[in-house]
Amino acid sequence: MLERLFQLTSNNTTVRREVLAGTTTFLTMSYIVFVNPGILSAAGMNFGAVFTATCLAAALGTLLMGFLANYPIALAPLMGQNAFFSTVVLAGVAGTRVSWEVALAAVFFSGVLFLILTLVRIREMIIDAVPRSLKHAIASGIGLFIMVVGLVNSGIVLRRGPEDPSLVPVQLGDLSSAPALLALGGTLLTAALLVRRVRGAILIGLVATSLAGGMAGYITFGEVLSLPPSLEPTFLQMDIRGALTWSMLPVVLIFLYMAVFDAIGTLVGIADRAGFLTPEGKLPRATRALFADAAATMAGAVLGTSTTGAYIESSAGVQEGGRTGLANVITGCLFLMTLFFSPLAAAVAAPIEVDGRMFSPFTAPALILVGCLMAQGMGRIQWDDLTDAIPAFLVVVLIPFTWSIADGIAAGFMAYPVLKIVSGRASEASWLVRILGLLFLARYLFLPT
Repeated sequence: MLERLFQLTSNNTTVRREVLAGTTTFLTMSYIVFVNPGILSAAGMNFGAVFTATCLAAALGTLLMGFLANYPIALAPLMGQNAFFSTVVLAGVAGTRVSWEVALAAVFFSGVLFLILTLVRIREMIIDAVPRSLKHAIASGIGLFIMVVGLVNSGIVLRRGPEDPSLVPVQLGDLSSAPALLALGGTLLTAALLVRRVRGAILIGLVATSLAGGMAGYITFGEVLSLPPSLEPTFLQMDIRGALTWSMLPVVLIFLYMAVFDAIGTLVGIADRAGFLTPEGKLPRATRALFADAAATMAGAVLGTSTTGAYIESSAGVQEGGRTGLANVITGCLFLMTLFFSPLAAAVAAPIEVDGRMFSPFTAPALILVGCLMAQGMGRIQWDDLTDAIPAFLVVVLIPFTWSIADGIAAGFMAYPVLKIVSGRASEASWLVRILGLLFLARYLFLPT
């Protein structure tokens, strides 16, 4: 049955490898079930209900991707999107405070538009139109993004806060601190296992780092099982009428913009790393994958969470050998299990506080090393052709520095057609790439940041 559903043999994988990959992906991205409720509860939403909605949206989206598209790419409520959601609620729109119910409806409408763009295959056309140099740059930029997230989460690198007068945006953290030592030790162990080609290296590193954290007193194992928190405070609480106003249109469009290009960037980046792209640079079953993404956004809004989409942490499972949707089935089931094992999951995945700062050192080694592996795509960029190299470089650098996959992609799309035209090679920039460049420019000129 598994062979018939997921074509394991033709994808050169096994059940054991897919189980390992799915488990690794879950452990790497499981932090979202605790971080997302924390962010959305700041906007007035019920923490427990958002926790349940997050688990259900992640499970549903991940299973849809696995069964419809047969890809090992997990979905969950997106970081960045949840922060924008809270900002919309707390700061308001056009001087008017927005309720979280209205913001949920805006997410739902962005999902509807997302689905329409998918069904008419506009999003698939965009993926196919991305030049190969930018495809490799997107994968590499996401890799650097993942690495920076791991370095910051572990305290190895510190971001400058508003109270710091230094002009340096980031700086080396205290390497003698417990989070940094745990992350450095886990990174060294995982790297050694990867070099030795040990199967399950990333998962072994995650478990070893967590055990070390337990022995150091940073993980306390108490209650294991509990019933899931009630979903009632957020389920079907969207204010549809409130979102159907002109003042909310920019918010819907920004949710749509972020969802579309975060999804495209993540799908292309992971597909490039996993070898899913055809020799022509196309992604097989792209419409099915994008449909799962759009449907998950709509379902997440109904359940009570912000935009749900493909997660870059799925690359950890891909690195462990995941090649089919069976890995997603494992990840999705683990998200469902998290509903009942929330105390245990919280003990392992929840951030730890040291000297007033929050750190997540246990998943950091996986993020750092997966980022390194994804950055190998930079070697396939045509650096001797500046019309390819400059847009690619902008993508690689701006994805981590703007903390946004979509903004990094935008820079590449705006620069690529301009440089091709001024170099006298306009035919190399397709009409769709030129239109996308103009749309990106219009987005930054006319929509709020």
